[in-house]
Amino acid sequence: MTDLTALLLLVVFATLVATGARHWRIPAPSLLVVGGLLIGLLPWIPDVQVTPEVISVVVLPPLLYASAEEIPWRELRMVWRPVTVLAFGLVLATAAAVGAVASAVTPLNTTMAFVLGAVLASTDPVAVTALGRKIALPPRIQVLVQSESLFNDATSLVLFKVAVGTAIAAHAVTLPAAGGQFLALGGGGALIGAGVAGVVALIRRRTEDPILETVIALVTPYAAYVLAEDLHTSGVTAVVVAGVVLGSTGHKLTNATIRLQVHAVYGTVIFLLESVVFALIGLELPAVVRQLTADEHGWPLGVLAVATTVIAVRLLGVVPLSTVMQRRRGNGPATWRIPAVVSWAGTRGVMPLAAALSIPLVADDGSPLPHRPLILVLTTGVVVLTLVLQGFTLAPVVRWSKIALEPEHTAREEARARAGLAKAGLDCLDELEAVEAAPVTLINQLRRGLLARLDQADADQDDDTAPSSSSSATGYRELRRTVIAAETATLQRLYADNHISDLTRRRLQRRLDLEEAGLGDE
Repeated sequence: MTDLTALLLLVVFATLVATGARHWRIPAPSLLVVGGLLIGLLPWIPDVQVTPEVISVVVLPPLLYASAEEIPWRELRMVWRPVTVLAFGLVLATAAAVGAVASAVTPLNTTMAFVLGAVLASTDPVAVTALGRKIALPPRIQVLVQSESLFNDATSLVLFKVAVGTAIAAHAVTLPAAGGQFLALGGGGALIGAGVAGVVALIRRRTEDPILETVIALVTPYAAYVLAEDLHTSGVTAVVVAGVVLGSTGHKLTNATIRLQVHAVYGTVIFLLESVVFALIGLELPAVVRQLTADEHGWPLGVLAVATTVIAVRLLGVVPLSTVMQRRRGNGPATWRIPAVVSWAGTRGVMPLAAALSIPLVADDGSPLPHRPLILVLTTGVVVLTLVLQGFTLAPVVRWSKIALEPEHTAREEARARAGLAKAGLDCLDELEAVEAAPVTLINQLRRGLLARLDQADADQDDDTAPSSSSSATGYRELRRTVIAAETATLQRLYADNHISDLTRRRLQRRLDLEEAGLGDE
């Protein structure tokens, strides 16, 4: 079997499993990992070896970028304090705890145990985003979990590079050197990401070709990552910053047709990459286990101990922080529900696997790094265990906590917003009628459709009658575009004034884009 054939079969398998997960309404990452693990256990399946470049350069940038684009800037500003505490303090505590436990229950020495701690210190944004898409968490909690998983990567990356540098050089790294390295990695990556976002925004404002716009959207995360890495800064941070900046302004840079096409293409790419990479995680575990030596065969106990440590440290760190934040906001007595969900949502995934794969094979003196295969097995095992355990049980935990938004809540918010957009459209028509800017027949036709939206729950109802003549049809399209522009402005104002959530804004913007694109060209 050639590599190309194996890759195609993997894509087909991952797509089928992910499609089944959507049909059965279970987390796709968890099912993909289980499916990959079962396939990898078959005796005739060849060992799967994934190079770190494939994960770091090919897979991670678009997945991180897509996750960052979903973070609304308004909610991010509201949770920056707890995100900062979790991204720094909790990462350091997790790395130290995992290192201590690993050195006690596995053959790893202290240095290599700390390498493992740094690898598993941060939650994974790809896994968190993929698991959270189907769970209706309150916007503040969803953004907290998602943004923490994105921004804690810079801290864990510095820890990882410091730990690996200590392991291969056989000498300790000073605290000032580590601090300088963090500033260079995190700060430099943030500056490069912001710079790339600014350049891309300028280009997109001057682009009206849907194909070119799609290419720009696909290239942007790779450009940010590669440029940052070539300048010896954090490519992960650069991609995250670029995604957050462009995600909050992207709807202003292009028209409806381009937004719809980019969304469709990017959605397809993300679906394929997520499906393949999570299947690879499960598929690779049996292969790396076969590389272990005799003294490393107690790895299942190590995986269980490290995974328990990771979950316990996160719970012990999130609970007091959540208690302080709830009391500061003065929302009554502190509740366990929020920290329980935030803690249980901290799965590990693609990022730790990429870090473990990038550990050098030999030290500076040419000697092999001790127990490198064991670190890869422990990392992959913890990733599989957290994705399966926390992934399959996250939805029940959310339901048990009773903090999830009820479908009726989202429906009511969206209905109120749709009514506001319809009223804005009617006001626009009244202004056009007052200055005689359009024929009265066309204004009345659009007015009937907007009034119907106020009276009926189904916002997708369209007018079945359209002008028959070419000139009337052109006038109708121009008038409808004017009304859609007024509705879009009202939608952005409702979001800016905190009347609707980012999810509702995105849904209604997509409906307006579909309606505008359906008008066709003039």
